Amino acid sequence: MIPYVRGVVTKQAHVGVPDGLYEEEYGREGFFGDYAHIYREHSPVGWTNIEGPLKPRSYSLSKLDFTGNSFLENRKNILFNNDLKIDYCLLKHKMNYCFRNADGDDLFFVHSGHGKIFTDFGTFTYEVGDYIQIPKGCVYLLSPESATSFLIIESNSKFNFPQKGLLGHHALFDPAILEVPDLDKKMTFPQSSQFENEYELIIKRNNLYTRVHYPYPPITTVGWKGTLSPIKLNVKDIRPLSCERYHLPPSAHTTFVAKNFVICSFLPRPLETGDEKAMKVPFYHSNIDFDEVLFYHSGDFFSKEGIDKTMITHHPSGIHHGPHKGAVEKAKSLERTDEIAVMIDTRNPLVASDDAESVENKNYWKSWKG
Repeated sequence: MIPYVRGVVTKQAHVGVPDGLYEEEYGREGFFGDYAHIYREHSPVGWTNIEGPLKPRSYSLSKLDFTGNSFLENRKNILFNNDLKIDYCLLKHKMNYCFRNADGDDLFFVHSGHGKIFTDFGTFTYEVGDYIQIPKGCVYLLSPESATSFLIIESNSKFNFPQKGLLGHHALFDPAILEVPDLDKKMTFPQSSQFENEYELIIKRNNLYTRVHYPYPPITTVGWKGTLSPIKLNVKDIRPLSCERYHLPPSAHTTFVAKNFVICSFLPRPLETGDEKAMKVPFYHSNIDFDEVLFYHSGDFFSKEGIDKTMITHHPSGIHHGPHKGAVEKAKSLERTDEIAVMIDTRNPLVASDDAESVENKNYWKSWKG
């Protein structure tokens, strides 16, 4: 479809925006539907005040209360809707029970620590930067060898990988790099803390918990075959797309796709140095159809001020967002990004939990003020 053109515009989106103007991408279906680029004399995020619930928010997850003694006690929900839950967990000791999520798939992102995870399919070792996908209904037990923090996305639908189209099967990462568990005959399981000579399995269904006890460990697998399994992927094995003359949209960095949301991995990559007029920072855009969540894992988050690792931001649909005021100037001298972050874009609005609100940075929305 040939776009309409009126007034002062650029020939190429995100390249050569006239001095003193601000480009805003106004589009449907994320970055795949109908769109317009609007050129404004003032920043769309240059607000002086916001009254009401629709505002950018951020949360310092390291300030959560992790004084519980178990995985479920320290698995804190942050944001949720009917499609997914976004949780954060700190685990210092081996779980003394096995766990089965009968409500949905669990996707773990390892923010810190290392250890093992035992599953119905065998054992993974895990380290920082691992994504570990556990299918719905699969039994697992986490055994950290050092204090471990996880970002956990629980999905009511199956996680898939994005279609890579013209890029080919091996873009972003070669599917052969994916790992499945190894069978481990040396797995040892703790006995129930409640009943002598019994083992405990906790099952989550309809957000309620059922405790099942066995006279033997809940995981006794000696073999398996098929096309359904836990999988592991480390961000160091992802090769991000980049273009030296054009700032690619966030969707180019999609790692997982589920019903009504996607998960993207922002990784170190070359910046747009092939054209001095090309944008190097995320362009302003209107969240028309999606909420956007960013979990900051490591590095220098140059497009936002006052952001540190273990923080999470939530930019709801209906209000603009984009880089902070000084980010454009700061980026001019940079040739690479040095950040790792996990982005979750959701079609349906997210709700913050009480735990999240207890660690909210209340003045985050003010960080765009002049």
